[in-house]
Amino acid sequence: MKIFVTGSESFIGKELIKQCQKQEIEIIGIDLIDVNNTNYKYIKFDICSNKICNIIPDDVDIIIHLAALSRDSDCKGNSYNCFNVNVMGTLNLMRAAKNKKIKQFIFASSEWVYDHFTINEEKDEKSIINIFNQNAEYAVSKIVSEINLKQEFVGSDSNITILRFGIIYGPRKHNWSAVEEISSKVKNQEKITINSLKTGRRFIHVNDIVNGIILSIGLKGFNTINLTGNQIITLEEIIKTSEKIFRKKSFFEEKNSEKISIRNPSNKKAKKLLKWEPKITLEYGVKTLQEYI
Repeated sequence: MKIFVTGSESFIGKELIKQCQKQEIEIIGIDLIDVNNTNYKYIKFDICSNKICNIIPDDVDIIIHLAALSRDSDCKGNSYNCFNVNVMGTLNLMRAAKNKKIKQFIFASSEWVYDHFTINEEKDEKSIINIFNQNAEYAVSKIVSEINLKQEFVGSDSNITILRFGIIYGPRKHNWSAVEEISSKVKNQEKITINSLKTGRRFIHVNDIVNGIILSIGLKGFNTINLTGNQIITLEEIIKTSEKIFRKKSFFEEKNSEKISIRNPSNKKAKKLLKWEPKITLEYGVKTLQEYI
């Protein structure tokens, strides 16, 4: 099997390639940074280039499309660049996939496509999304690309897999989620300022995300799947877990205990369809962060 991975040098991309190589899956990676001495074929290339079809070998089976402006802060107030990369770049890659008769196109989307959650609400892949409730360029760019994929490929012979990633954390030096941020502040005895301790997300470790991507390889038809953690993890749980692991007392200010933000996208479909299960607990996950925080 030969897989073409965009965003190969990203946080997820590097872990994906590592796991694919363990399974002897051949990888061709592209990204925008200079990289030397990779143990897989790497090409510095822009997904927005209309020549991308020329660098995809004819015998590639699957495209895994991770490349994107993936932080809201990179997209906010930067609509043109956000849509050029996340939407037009994806359209460009879709056209190349059709020309090369790629068997499967796996697209990295996000749980942020879901609009407002009420406190006790769980949403799944069938939940109605109102794009007019979105005020984040990043989320809108992912929704538009999902729609484009559906319009382009439904009824064709191509297999399309849209994976809506939950809030990812793991061992990295920057682009932190609340898990890395809070863990770092507990470890280094820095003050933590939050709205409500009860705010929570279905945080998921990067290793579990990559396992889900690999299990989706070979999936037939058009599928949209949430890859999220097993349960909501609150900011209070992150603080207490970090205190336990680092044996430190935290210093935090809860500014507004009533301003609770919960996002609860279900992972039941992934469990059923992919036979996938997040394995990394918060405690173990925080331990993997130690040398990076």
